[in-house]
Parts: sequence; structure tokens; C-alpha cells
Amino acid sequence: MFELSFLNPERLWVLLLVPLLVAAYVVAVMAKKKTGMRYTNTTILSQVVPKQSQWRRHLAVGLSLAALVALGSAWARPNGVDMVPRERATVVLVIDISQSMQATDIKPNRLDAAKQAAIAFIKQLPSQYNVSVVSMSGSPSVRLPPTLDRVMAQQAISSMRVQDSTAIGEGIYTALSALQMAPKGDDGSVAPGAIVLLSDGQNTAGRAPTQAANEAKKAEVPIYTIAYGTQNGYVDLDGKREPVPPDVELLRTIATMTGGTTYEAESLSELERVYSNLRSEVGMVPVKKETTALWAGYGLAFAVVAALAAVSLGARWP
Repeated sequence: MFELSFLNPERLWVLLLVPLLVAAYVVAVMAKKKTGMRYTNTTILSQVVPKQSQWRRHLAVGLSLAALVALGSAWARPNGVDMVPRERATVVLVIDISQSMQATDIKPNRLDAAKQAAIAFIKQLPSQYNVSVVSMSGSPSVRLPPTLDRVMAQQAISSMRVQDSTAIGEGIYTALSALQMAPKGDDGSVAPGAIVLLSDGQNTAGRAPTQAANEAKKAEVPIYTIAYGTQNGYVDLDGKREPVPPDVELLRTIATMTGGTTYEAESLSELERVYSNLRSEVGMVPVKKETTALWAGYGLAFAVVAALAAVSLGARWP
């Protein structure tokens, strides 16, 4: 969302001149029309006074007013939002390893494809970021506490095997506890944390996912969710075919509650694109930045074009 604020908002009073100038221009145009109606012999008048382009005159006035708005805004010292790289962070990767991850709607199966994409994701994160790995089943566990070691993270992901049940709420609580293990900075500060949660099914065990999401919200930890798999996915368990569609609405709710973003991925290529987007989201942070020079540049550009339009009105071209 675009946010604009000003360091000296009291200076915006200058923009009150704009509606006054517009009103004065309209009055002047109407008065000129009335004056023009006094002359009935327009042929003689056109020989004495060259005809001016109406649209160029309006354009010159409009651009002049736009220049005033831009320069007035610049005088008030506007603040914009710039995205800058985080210096450090802790990312907890939560991967669903329930039985539904055996579904083959994503080749070779959901779990193997998820491992491949997750390993590529952590390799591309900034080297100063701590990475933690959590497996999510009926009993989620921290497979790897926050570390800078990408080889250990890769091994933790590769060693995952399917287990029973899906406890999304417990997976979030486990991820929050993993964040508490992150090493502090030299000044004792704690790096900001984020959770990336991939799930392909519905919650079947443990505490309510929304309750866990509320705890993440209180801790100011955004959760980025990935609804993984197709709506037609299935697994064969104990001789019975079970449909295993992802719970898209639940994962969207979790992301919305915590200030994260939700994604859907129905193939390995889509999952790789999702992780590519997540790398940018997790790795960047919005920072307010004064944009006075930018607005002054807009004002100068409008003023130059307005001047050219005014010159073209006064010039007699051959």
C-alpha cells in the first residue's frame, strides 16, 4: 500500500492557491468570450488578432498548476517508502510431511518436489540470514535450530519422511519457539523473524491454527503461507483412496492475520516461482525516505513543458 506523509505538513497551505487560480482562470475565459461577442465582423478581427490554439492555452495553464502542486508538495518535504535489503533476519521454513505429501499430482510426488524447491530457496537467501527448519505432521518438531550453515539446512530438509496427521497450529507454535533459539546480534538485539509455511492439506490435530496465528501476530512475526498441491490430488491409504486438496482459505486467513502473504502452487515450477517471490519479500524491508528532490523534479518537468506550451502560443510560426 502506498503511503505518503510530510515532514512539514503545515507548508501545504500553498496548495490552497490552486483552486483560487483555477477559479480566476475560468472567470477570465468567460470574460474573454463575452468580449469576443461584441465583435460581429470576425473576418476583420481574425486579420488583426491571430487565432490562438485553445487546447494549447489550456494545456499551458494545466501544466503550470501541476508544477505548482508538485513544487508545493516538495516544499512540505514529502516522505515515501523505499524497499531496502534487511541486514539480517531469521527465516523458519515449515514443511508439511503428512501422508498427503505422497500424492503424485506434483511429480515425482509432493514431498520430493517441495524438498527440491525449499533447498533452492535457502541457498538463495542472503548469507547473513539464519535459517531454521521445522517438519509439520501430527507432532511438529524443530529439525534444525536457526543457523547460518546452509549445508546443515539442506541435510535437514533432505532427511524428511512422511508421518501421520497435520497439525498446522502446532507447526506455527513450533516455528515460534525456533525463532526464540536465534542467536542475538553483537549489541544484544534479536533479528526480525519470518515463517514460511507450506502445507498441502487440512488441519487434523493440535491447537487451532488461528489461535497460533494470533500468537505470531502478537510477536510481530509474519507468516507466508503456500497452499501446495491441486484440488484433485489424492493418496491411497489402507486400500482406500483419499482426496487431499490444500486448505486454501485457512492458509489465506493465517497469512492475512499475521501480515504475511499467501500463495498457491500446483506444480514444481509454480512452487519455485513462489519461493522466488518470497525471497524478495522476506529479504526486503520498507523504510521511509524523504522524496523532496523527486517531487521537485516533477515540478521542474511540468514547468518546462508549460513554458514550451506558452512559448508556442506567443510565437508566429511561418
